[in-house]
Amino acid sequence: MKYLTLVLMIMLSIPSGQLLAETDGTALAKKLYERPDGRDVSVHAIMVLFKKGNKPRYRTLYTYRLNKKNGETWSLMRFTEPPDINGTGLLTRDRPGKDSSQWIYLPALDRTRRISSSRKGGRFVGSDIYYEDLRKRDVEKDQHHIIGKGKIGKLTVTKLESIPLDPDDSVYSKRISWVHIRTMTPLQVDYYKAGSEAPVKRMKVNKLQKLQGYWTVLDNTVFDLENDRQTRLVTRAIKYDQQLPASLFSRQSLSDTRLEKAYRP
Repeated sequence: MKYLTLVLMIMLSIPSGQLLAETDGTALAKKLYERPDGRDVSVHAIMVLFKKGNKPRYRTLYTYRLNKKNGETWSLMRFTEPPDINGTGLLTRDRPGKDSSQWIYLPALDRTRRISSSRKGGRFVGSDIYYEDLRKRDVEKDQHHIIGKGKIGKLTVTKLESIPLDPDDSVYSKRISWVHIRTMTPLQVDYYKAGSEAPVKRMKVNKLQKLQGYWTVLDNTVFDLENDRQTRLVTRAIKYDQQLPASLFSRQSLSDTRLEKAYRP
């Protein structure tokens, strides 16, 4: 009874609007995490790297994702062009309630190595995408609040603030997602680092379309706002629900491209 009284006193000491914002924020974060995106998907995409004063650099890649029945999400990224990174692959296994595991295959060394958690802020193949950005982050790792409404073009969005419960568990001090509720898609995400009042990085969706029944981002850009750099990802082909085998997402397949070629869109 004393414990219940203490809990009630704490709750009553918090403004009701703050409690509602946090409750609604967590609910929205869960909807985003659980949004329908197929049992599996295969994507053929072009990555374009922009840096002020330099010519754009183009890279071709395939990505594959499998949603497991136990709630795990496995993904594989494979570059095919240019020749100096042909065959480079990244395998990610996201497990609810546990840290993600990542391995990278470097064909020049014919070597697979595990990506340590300390490298979550490392740039993936020199892009503006960090290793952390390629992981599916658990809702429970952050505190979520709805902080208002906004506009992306003519669309009204809900702004969701997500702050890590453990500051050492993320390279970001917070993220603000501009969520389009009807499609349950973040049309923009602003990323902050400790001590920064303005975002240091921003992701913006350029094209969104419903394919095979799923709302799909077909074109998006990641902006490094500190260094005037950009990374754009444009989808050329996509195919959902091919029944991708779990064996495609193994360390053996990471260093051997033969199995995946049958599932390229």
